[in-house]
Amino acid sequence: MTLFLFVITSTEAQCSMCRAVLESEADGKTAEGINNGILYLMAIPYLIVGGLFFFVYRRLRKSN
Repeated sequence: MTLFLFVITSTEAQCSMCRAVLESEADGKTAEGINNGILYLMAIPYLIVGGLFFFVYRRLRKSN
């Protein structure tokens, strides 16, 4: 549990550093890239789980 607390502290520091870099940029291309990367990383687990449920549903429906 103690190790988890240290990881959170480190993560908070990284977020503020990223925010400072992204706000200081004039054209916003890096910020757009970061946002696209976040969306990509967020969507992949949902697609995997959704695909898994789809194939299980299809398999169970075929067996009946």
